[in-house]
Amino acid sequence: MPTAASTAVSSTAEARGFAEAVGYPVIIKPRAAAGALGTFRAGNPGELEAAARASSLADGATVAIEEFIEGHEGFYDTLTIQGRVAHDFISHYFPNVLDAMRARWISPQIIATNRMDAPVYGEVKEMGRQVIETLGIGTAATHMEWFFGPKGLKFSEIGCRPPGVGHWDSYSAGNEFDLYREWALAVCHHRTDYAPSRRYACGIIALRPDRDGRIAGYEGRNEMFRSYGDLVVGHHFPTPGTPTQPVEAGYMANAWMRLRHPDFDVLHGILNEISERVQVRAH
Repeated sequence: MPTAASTAVSSTAEARGFAEAVGYPVIIKPRAAAGALGTFRAGNPGELEAAARASSLADGATVAIEEFIEGHEGFYDTLTIQGRVAHDFISHYFPNVLDAMRARWISPQIIATNRMDAPVYGEVKEMGRQVIETLGIGTAATHMEWFFGPKGLKFSEIGCRPPGVGHWDSYSAGNEFDLYREWALAVCHHRTDYAPSRRYACGIIALRPDRDGRIAGYEGRNEMFRSYGDLVVGHHFPTPGTPTQPVEAGYMANAWMRLRHPDFDVLHGILNEISERVQVRAH
């Protein structure tokens, strides 16, 4: 399975040797972090030295260093029973996580497609099945992050776990079934009851405060609910006075909305409109 070249290093010299072998840019990651938290992109030797200091690699901490893969980012999730894919789902990041976790003004989205039979997804699904077979995964949830770009399709993370940001809620709402119940049946009885309907694409958008402090209020929220309230399947707007959470705390740390629509592209456009019109004010 094609993946980004990566290794563990515990010195700046080792990181420098890896970068010289695979080429810049490279990504430096802490051994334990969520999303892109604590992650650094180094495009040249000077930036690598700075990242080594910031990540404590220069002080002897062990970090992961990885080839930077350019391209669109998404993930492939399954509920697998005795090595067989019982349910599978594909989601897209807008924008890629590294960008989303760096800029406060971005309202990032994660959208689960309902076009699972589209030929463009054939390679992702086949690679996912190869991963399950090669790693000998029996009955479990799986989560496989991917990039597709100039270097083709690459997997960047393989986890025997569900996705984050409550994304099984998106799969459940988009497919009109209870994926949590399906998981329980899979674990306890090695079976599932329902087939996903694939009726809706479903996605979440994170809405970030304009500054750190305390929530003061919301602009444009009521208008969006009047326009798209029938599409909303989940939301969270902290009450005024609630302390804000930093950008690096993740997609659900502050305000967020989850919506579904039969057309993936229409849903993406609605989420873009929400990102432009809903403002979270803090003081």
